[in-house]
Formats: sequence, structure tokens, C-alpha cells
Amino acid sequence: MSIVLLSSGGLDSTLSAVLAAEQGIEIYPLFIDYGQIAKNRELSACQFAYKNFGLPEPKVVSVKGFGELFPSGLTNGDLDIFEDAFLPGRNLLFILMGATYACNVGANSISISLLHEDLSLFPDQTKEFITKAQNLISTMTGRELQILTPLMDFMKMDVVALAAKKGITGTYSCHAGKKKPCGECIACKEYNFN
Repeated sequence: MSIVLLSSGGLDSTLSAVLAAEQGIEIYPLFIDYGQIAKNRELSACQFAYKNFGLPEPKVVSVKGFGELFPSGLTNGDLDIFEDAFLPGRNLLFILMGATYACNVGANSISISLLHEDLSLFPDQTKEFITKAQNLISTMTGRELQILTPLMDFMKMDVVALAAKKGITGTYSCHAGKKKPCGECIACKEYNFN
């Protein structure tokens, strides 16, 4: 089995990468620059974690113009990082880019590190969305590409505990892009949503 693993440098996607590698799955990490404020810190954390675990260097692709299409706190520092965090189509963009890369490298799956639906704030974080996206990419590519969600049954506290057990450090999950986590964005507050 081989997968394109959507990689952000955060705890969730890093744990997914480590778990996949432990299972002997061939991974093709993909980091997507969609114009996010935290891009530099996310990418540095991603590269650090992958090197630390002897994983392949992430492929980096830039579609940063995407972040300019809709005002979002993830891509525009003048907006509220929590209240204005929704960026319509972000996860579909990730899956589309992952599917395209999978076709190029011959991978048969795409992995996205969504957590339990109880933590979902947006419509593109649900099982229903994944099912519909699965049908779309199979139609789009003309081949069966699975979308894997290895953490979909996990709450954040489960991710934190398992990541600590696996020795995962140096990840970056804050959307603000500052050295110290802001405590205000969705990624930071997610630690308190359980």
C-alpha cells in the first residue's frame, strides 16, 4: 500500500505519518502552501519531524493564491484567527492536490488527519464530506483512490497521548504563525474541546 499523506507539521498529521511508517506503508508526504499565515513554522516543523523519524522529505506545493479568494483568519492577519477561520474548500483543495500527486507517484490512497466528528466545526471535516470527496476524486481520476482518515475516531487528548508515547516532538499546530502558540486559534483551542 502507498499513500499521499497530507502533512501540515502539526501533531495530527505527524502522528498519522509515524503510524503509517510503523505499518510499513509507503508514504509520499505532501505539504500544501495555500497562503496560510503559519506556513513557515508549519513547514519547518514538518521537515524537522520527518527528518527526526527518518521519513521521506515532504513534497511542497504552492497554491497560495487560494488563500486570497476568501477572507479568512488563517490567511489574513487583519481578521480574527478564531471567528474568521472558515476557508471554504480548504480540505477539498488538499484532497484534490493529494489525488493529483497520487496519480503522479502511483499511490492508491490519500491520508488526511481529521479528528472525531464531535470536534468538527466546518462541513468539510465530516464523514459525509469524506464519502462525497471519495466519489468525486474517483470520478475525477478515473481510478479508485481511497481517502484514509486514520484519526477520525480520535479525540485530541487521544492524539496527544499517543504522540507522546511515540516520542513525537517539535510539531507546530498554531494558525497564528508565531513562535509561541496564540491560544486563540482553532488549533490551539482544540486542546480544550475534549
